[in-house]
Amino acid sequence: MASLKDVEQVADDLSALVDQLRGEIKNNASFDKLVKLADEISEHADEAAGTFSTVNEALMSRLDELKGGGSSSRSGRTSSSARAKSRS
Repeated sequence: MASLKDVEQVADDLSALVDQLRGEIKNNASFDKLVKLADEISEHADEAAGTFSTVNEALMSRLDELKGGGSSSRSGRTSSSARAKSRS
């Protein structure tokens, strides 16, 4: 499962790419270079969304278990889904 440290790393990577994009814009970079950076930003944003979703599912599953006093069929499916996403 992804940790908050993983989330922080994804955010740092995304921030660095945005800074690089800004620098390229100021230096009149070619549109080809800007497109490549924008694609990288998009990929990192998708990764961040996936990481946030995995962490959220794991936390919600744990809360459901605590509320129900044990595993329910719903939380079992969520846990399996969270594990599957963290592997991909």
